[in-house]
Amino acid sequence: MERSTWFFLVVYYYCCMASLTTAAQTKISTDQYALLAFKSRITDDPQNKILSNWSTTTQICNWAGVTCGAGHYRVTNLNISYLGLTGTIAPELGNLSFLVDLDFTNNSFHGSLPQELASLQRLKFISFRFNNFMGIIPSWLGSLSKLQTIDLYSNKFSGSLPAAMFNLSALQIIDLRYNYLSELPNEIGSLDKLEKLWVQFNSLQGHVPVAFFNMSYLTTLTLDGNNLSGSLIDNIHLPSIEVLSLSGNNFDSLIPSTSWECKQLLYLSLKSNHFSGSISKNIGNLTNIKIILLGYNNLTGTCIFNNHLLYIETHTHSPSDIFFLAILIYRSLIR
Repeated sequence: MERSTWFFLVVYYYCCMASLTTAAQTKISTDQYALLAFKSRITDDPQNKILSNWSTTTQICNWAGVTCGAGHYRVTNLNISYLGLTGTIAPELGNLSFLVDLDFTNNSFHGSLPQELASLQRLKFISFRFNNFMGIIPSWLGSLSKLQTIDLYSNKFSGSLPAAMFNLSALQIIDLRYNYLSELPNEIGSLDKLEKLWVQFNSLQGHVPVAFFNMSYLTTLTLDGNNLSGSLIDNIHLPSIEVLSLSGNNFDSLIPSTSWECKQLLYLSLKSNHFSGSISKNIGNLTNIKIILLGYNNLTGTCIFNNHLLYIETHTHSPSDIFFLAILIYRSLIR
């Protein structure tokens, strides 16, 4: 009797193992199918990293740019950045249900982002920077509840941010530089974990929503090179802000004096606007400021700051070597 029981347990064990192996193979096949569908949409692969490497003769977890989970062997990371690929995005990518990081930086993908990517519910990081995607930013991004970073730098997106995005409570970084966006809604203030927001060189018009200046965790806000207008509010409440850059817009009126709550601010650029009047002796009460750029406005007077100040520009001309130093410091701050 004992021998039969033992035999039964051994057979049962191997049946379970076979079942698990089959399940794992099925899952891998699902991911493999999705990536092969994506590969079929690639029309140019100058480094020959994808077209030659992604093959059914090689285990998917060994494919270039693919990382799998240690226990389940599902694809968790797809990084095909800086390969110069050309093509469109296959809807089948939405079947990579264990994907956490998706990085398409510096390629030449075009078209729109397919709705099927809304199924990637584990995504925390998504980057399509330096591509040629166009149209409106898809609303399905707002369904990715774990998303922490959205990077759409240098594409051809237009319109406004979809309202659904303002429900992403984990979102910390948004990079929308060099697109054709025309509006940033006031609801962006509901992203209370947001730390960095870059929207330079778009087509933004009108006033800056008041909510932009009342975000407790925001460390970087850059809106340079748009068509924003109006006055800056007096009671700016950005207690964590380190970089605030609003240059190259159409802001006007006086610059507020001492009512800003920006104690951590290191870099302030308001240059190339239409500000006028006298510069306050303690503009914004900025006790930690290192660089301030106010040139190319209609301002008069001088500023008095603390000993931490490295560079100030208040008029239209500055020594080129000092200005270059300011740019280097600015770049180090926004990284």
